[in-house]
Amino acid sequence: MGKKESSPVSPLNKRRASWSELWVNHHHHLLSSSPIDLAAKFQSLTPPISKSKTLLPDFTLLLPDLILLRIIDKIPNSHRKSLSLVCKRWFKLHGRLVRSLRLSDWEFLSSGRLISRFPNLDTVDLVSGSLISPPNSGILVNHRIVSFTVGVESYQSWSFFEENLLSVELVDTGLRTLAGGCSNLQKLVVTNTSELGLLSVAEQCSRLQELELHKCSDSVLLGIGAFENLQILRLIGNVDGLYHSLVSDIGLMILAQGCKRLVKLELVGCEGGFDGIKEIGECCQMLEELTVCDHKMESGWLEGLRYCENLKTLKLVSCKKIDNDSGECLSSCCPALERLHFERCQFRDKNTVKALFKMCEAAREIVFQDCWGLDNDTFSLALAFGRVKLLYLEGCSVLTTTGLEAVILHWHELEHLKVVSCKNIKDSEISPSLSALFSDLVELQWRPDTRSHLASSLTGTGIGGKGGKFFQKT
Repeated sequence: MGKKESSPVSPLNKRRASWSELWVNHHHHLLSSSPIDLAAKFQSLTPPISKSKTLLPDFTLLLPDLILLRIIDKIPNSHRKSLSLVCKRWFKLHGRLVRSLRLSDWEFLSSGRLISRFPNLDTVDLVSGSLISPPNSGILVNHRIVSFTVGVESYQSWSFFEENLLSVELVDTGLRTLAGGCSNLQKLVVTNTSELGLLSVAEQCSRLQELELHKCSDSVLLGIGAFENLQILRLIGNVDGLYHSLVSDIGLMILAQGCKRLVKLELVGCEGGFDGIKEIGECCQMLEELTVCDHKMESGWLEGLRYCENLKTLKLVSCKKIDNDSGECLSSCCPALERLHFERCQFRDKNTVKALFKMCEAAREIVFQDCWGLDNDTFSLALAFGRVKLLYLEGCSVLTTTGLEAVILHWHELEHLKVVSCKNIKDSEISPSLSALFSDLVELQWRPDTRSHLASSLTGTGIGGKGGKFFQKT
């Protein structure tokens, strides 16, 4: 009997190969090859890179500079610096868009690179660049007027700033370079210059409207009359701890005769007195805002304000004394005054404060910020203001709720009241009359006590329980 042939296996019963087995069966020759041969085979499978390919064309080259400038101008300032790194053309276009600059290296100006890099500047601050700072300076000195860097061993005396300023000749030379390349200059901040430097700027920059002179003196002001369109002027004379300079009545008179179109004037650390302020009031008929900061003026200067007939804003900042001899001031001496601001002032003489309040009785906006000596008796002199619409109190820790109420209840036109960080003004002492006044106000900002404001904001949050829930003994 012959051998029985085996029946073929049915396709349905045959086990299906896995993907890994299929891949091994198909690529067994690759696995059996040496590493060198394997690398050569994979390299042959990689398509060759065509050497004929070139970079895509720069389509911005088709745009004129004016169109590209308008496009870059729409980009936020924080991203413009990165655009200047794209190419040389964009680097130059970025420089044409820069309008304001604070110089830190005087060599950048004297070499002419500042003019070629930023040809369209309209605001330039040269104060920090006028200081000779040692390399690798590690200390940053900040003053309310200027900031600069010094070394650890170099800053040994308070006269460091004055001793390390560039000479007047170098500053004047830099001003001539700046004026020759930036004819559209509108604001300039400079220190330790002379009248010759100012004259060179006035000759080239006829559009200059704002000028800030540090370390100013009477002789420097001889060149200020050449600025025909000057409207805003800030004079910094003597600054304790930085430098010493003198602006007297002579300088104020020179200023008044040369700058008759002034709208805003700020005097910082200046001397002088009644004659200088009177001359400014009589000559500068367009003056609307006067700021006196840390003055060294003679007694009686306050009476000169009566000649400022169009003055609308008077600001006294960091004045240790307002005036020693107030005299008899007329109630109609400042009829146009609308705003009276006191910041970090000391009210030592009540007679002077009374005379000043009477002089400015037409004011509608009164601001007291971090003022020393503003107690209930001194604040009661504010009853001289009969048309107050806005009162702002901040950091007046001596004034109480009773003293505040006694005055503002008589101001029937009061619409805006802001009381911030006045610790002796308590919420619990608010009377029904004062509460009714609050309800009629257009704007009320009431945060007299920071601690009570914090406690009220934390109500219901569980914060402020002195740790009773978290540090119980077990």
